[in-house]
Amino acid sequence: MTIGIVVKLLGSLALLIYGMKIMSEALQKMAGPGLRHILARMTSNRISGMLTGMFVTCAVQSSSATTVMTVSFVSAGLLTLTQAISIIMGANIGTTLTAWIMSLGYNVDLSNVVFPAFMLGMLLIYKKKHRVAGDFLFGIAFLFWSLVMLNSTGKSMDLEHNASVVAFFSSFDTSSHFTILIFLFVGTLITCVVQSSAAVMAITILLCSTGVLPIHLGIALVMGENIGTTATANLAAMGAGIPARRAALAHLLFNVFGVLWVLCVFYPFVNMVCWLVNYDPEASGQVARLPVVLAMFHTCFNLINTSILLPFVSQIERIVCRLLPETSEKERQPVTLHFINGGLMTTPEISVLQAQKEVIHFAERMQRMFGMVRSLLDEKEKKEIERQHERICKYEEIADRMEIEIASYLEKVSNERLSDDTKGKIRSMLRMIGELESIGDSCRKISQTIHQRNELDEDFSLQQYEYMHEMMHLVNEAITQMMVVMNGRRENVTIEPSLEIENDINALRDKIKNENVTNVNTKRDSYIVTTLCTDIIASCEKIGDYIINILEARIGRRHIFFRGLHMDCDKKEVYIDGEPINLTLTEFNLLYELLSCRGSICSRQQLMEKVWTGVVVTGRTVDVNITRLRKKLGPYAHCIANKQGLGYYFDDKFGQ
Repeated sequence: MTIGIVVKLLGSLALLIYGMKIMSEALQKMAGPGLRHILARMTSNRISGMLTGMFVTCAVQSSSATTVMTVSFVSAGLLTLTQAISIIMGANIGTTLTAWIMSLGYNVDLSNVVFPAFMLGMLLIYKKKHRVAGDFLFGIAFLFWSLVMLNSTGKSMDLEHNASVVAFFSSFDTSSHFTILIFLFVGTLITCVVQSSAAVMAITILLCSTGVLPIHLGIALVMGENIGTTATANLAAMGAGIPARRAALAHLLFNVFGVLWVLCVFYPFVNMVCWLVNYDPEASGQVARLPVVLAMFHTCFNLINTSILLPFVSQIERIVCRLLPETSEKERQPVTLHFINGGLMTTPEISVLQAQKEVIHFAERMQRMFGMVRSLLDEKEKKEIERQHERICKYEEIADRMEIEIASYLEKVSNERLSDDTKGKIRSMLRMIGELESIGDSCRKISQTIHQRNELDEDFSLQQYEYMHEMMHLVNEAITQMMVVMNGRRENVTIEPSLEIENDINALRDKIKNENVTNVNTKRDSYIVTTLCTDIIASCEKIGDYIINILEARIGRRHIFFRGLHMDCDKKEVYIDGEPINLTLTEFNLLYELLSCRGSICSRQQLMEKVWTGVVVTGRTVDVNITRLRKKLGPYAHCIANKQGLGYYFDDKFGQ
């Protein structure tokens, strides 16, 4: 065998793996969220779960993708372990289609299909709208081309006339169970190393089709591939929680059990499969039928194994739970993330789903944190105030870590090949986690203010307590509505209820601010305590703004709020205390740029590039339009400040 043939063989296998990867990813992108909803919903019983796993695997042409997807859903709490086991059983049946496609490649000339598929795929790739369909055709073309090349390479190797190769395989006693176990182990090991049962199946079919590998040894390799392919899901679940590891272990136990019972009836079972395809294992000259025998064995093995074990899904679940018990409270380490504490899932689209679940978990943690703040307001015991304040500070530190860890994870996911829709989701999630972390900052600030009041001899007045309770009640309603939107599907939720709550929060803030000023002037309330009350109200109002920003990122509709100033970016409208003001498009864009990065300085050059894109203007034009904008903003005119020699910025501290 020459080096050129070896390189051609390895290249063909690499092309096979790459083609299946491209085809699988393209199908998952085309299916989009629909594929995930199918897996999550069509599992009401074990039979429907099995059928779902089978059809999804046939569609994406990868049992590893389906299994990893299932493991990730268990980790995310979207599937129970019982549902996952039935899906995994179906995935094992669905993956047999790959073996039939490969056997077809050795019996039908696929070269006439390859190049038209490449040509059509290229045309579709250059049309952005159909790029994913083009990727799918490229994947099919690569797959078929690799099969043509493998067939050609097998003939070039001429192994049936290579005395040393024939002598090597002939030295094994096919009637010995020990020999079968050796090839079973070899098949398992090679599949674990290359992480592709399809590649090992291709090698097996290649060796059998040349006539040098006896059918019994080829079937032993196929059995090993069934065990080795479980390594992908187990590796993906390694860094995840107990539920995900249980699902991956169930996959391993399912295939190991199947191999064990087949070994007990190995020779009668192989004879039955050979009889089904009209092949005589003792006769010679039927080499062309060997790929079909292997595909038939793979199908019969998985069908019968699933039929045996499907009624015992509950028992398998109990065994897995006993082998992997829950970690005791003493051993359990405090974690910030629940769903993405491992590496990236094999499928980038599923990694995004994990991140979405983690963002919701982040929001739930911030909801609990605000609940602690509400309880702290009414606490009078100094030691208890100290304890709760430390707990809130710890939550805020966790929020900081969660933001960094989720952002790092999303950055890794964004490096993968993603659909435009998924890229948009990543951008939205990055904005959401930033706003959620800001909610944590505001909660900590409220806690610090209450802690500061605890060190004073004075207390809030009954009226101030009443106002703060009313404000916190509104903010709690806003957070509750935020959770409804975050847990719902984008097309089924709306931002309108949250906007109504935000208007109520702003109106109450203005009312409290005016009354606090009056009470301080009339000596009715202490200046220091009133200042602390104002700080708490301002922090609550900021939380309301952060919530609106989160919902805009989730739903897609854009609003910007600053105290009583409201920008509707979709309608290009601006309101001050609910009253519309008339701005030109240039003035609106100027205000948008300054408000979007409030607190940061925008140079005149930056404003010219963003507001007057493609138009030649001078710094004088910027100054004139800023002056006009200030005149229309009324009480917020002085918020647009100028840093001499640097540029303009929106001062969000003005008036506090």
